[in-house]
Amino acid sequence: MDVVVQWVRTSWTKQSRGGTAAASRNALAVGFELPDVPRPFMHEISMREADAFRPASSVHPLTGDVRSVRLREADGRLLVQPLIPALFTLPPRRRRPPAIRLAPGQWLRWQLNYRFSSAAGMADWSYHLHTLNVAYGPAEREVFLGTPTRYVDERGSLR
Repeated sequence: MDVVVQWVRTSWTKQSRGGTAAASRNALAVGFELPDVPRPFMHEISMREADAFRPASSVHPLTGDVRSVRLREADGRLLVQPLIPALFTLPPRRRRPPAIRLAPGQWLRWQLNYRFSSAAGMADWSYHLHTLNVAYGPAEREVFLGTPTRYVDERGSLR
């Protein structure tokens, strides 16, 4: 399977919710250049407020045991569906969009957001924006810096 998956996960607290801090956070990248490693692979990038939103990345082989996204090839297309753990229920999602089918040479950007508090409810809310980029078939290292073939916006109001 000639697939590249890139997860960009951004997290912050109330400190980055308004004004200049929010503007800086909103200007963060949602796609990065791919590393030069054998395919298929998953490229994960984390940008946390606690680290001044400096990108930290890791690369993993893309095996059948990917818990965060469902990928399945059928009839010359790739079926893509991000998986949301029950923990991430806010904002409310009445109905999730259906899975997307990509043809070879296409790529997808799917954005989701979340908010939650500590297990005991003693800590402030934390906020997350997850961007899933998936390329099916041949793709240049800069593929996720451009405009996606398909785009799904599953973001909700985080209040």
